[in-house]
Amino acid sequence: MLADQAYGGHSSIHDDKMAEKLGFRAGPIEGPTHFSLFPPLLAQLWGQPWFERGCFSAHYQNMVVEGESVRGFAEIPKPGATSTRVWAEKADGTPVLEASASIGPSHPQTLLEERMAGLRPAGALVVLEKLKVGMTGAEDERVRMDTEQHMGALYPFSLKQKLEVITEASPWYSSSASPWGRAIIPLEMTSVLAEYSNAKARFPVKGPAVGLFADQEIRVIDGPLFVGEDYVIRREIVALSESKRTESYWVRSRIFDGTGKRQVAEVLLNHATLKHSYADYETEWARLEAVRP
Repeated sequence: MLADQAYGGHSSIHDDKMAEKLGFRAGPIEGPTHFSLFPPLLAQLWGQPWFERGCFSAHYQNMVVEGESVRGFAEIPKPGATSTRVWAEKADGTPVLEASASIGPSHPQTLLEERMAGLRPAGALVVLEKLKVGMTGAEDERVRMDTEQHMGALYPFSLKQKLEVITEASPWYSSSASPWGRAIIPLEMTSVLAEYSNAKARFPVKGPAVGLFADQEIRVIDGPLFVGEDYVIRREIVALSESKRTESYWVRSRIFDGTGKRQVAEVLLNHATLKHSYADYETEWARLEAVRP
């Protein structure tokens, strides 16, 4: 569904031609698509409260392309435990993601909290040269997700279209049959809601460059989130990191109710930018290295 995704005036990694140009065999399925495998499992463990104050904290491991089968797994926690290990893998056992799932209000350390605590200081960042930890979005972002609302260039489809093909469908996603008397936003679509207006943050990331999701945590605080409801998003860069192939900025997007006073959820996302997708990377990296103390 993201084959036509565009940002920064160019195709994304989910376009087959762009993916192949960058050395991948095809455009991958977006990571949070796999999240829909897990609500049925987690509802068995913790029931309705998981939709109201659950947390899913995932590190993406290997890409999946259209047509590949993926299974989700969850360990059965000990009685009274509020956290467990979950994961997804392809039919041949190739790992797709590893994650922790927990239920609040007091969550044990999540997988991404553990990963962030182990981050090494980034070296000379090129694409992310102008970013700083603690930088916040330029404005409050007002968002909503109606059933037939087109979600823009980043997500060129509607909730209705997603529900026609979603893995593990539920009547709670499309009608008043839910325990809350209203349709709720699916876990994977919470990611869409959180990223829908991210350009308004105006973080000074250089481009054009192609990025992907490397780590993602969705934490519901006072939920669930509802279809057709107004929300306010406030963003902050909470970490910068790099690997051999990527530069990353970790953004925490806090989601508030329409008044902007009551926080209902938050999404932590590691935006990983592929270094070699930025045309001037080598030249600018040499410049920055030359002036480093």
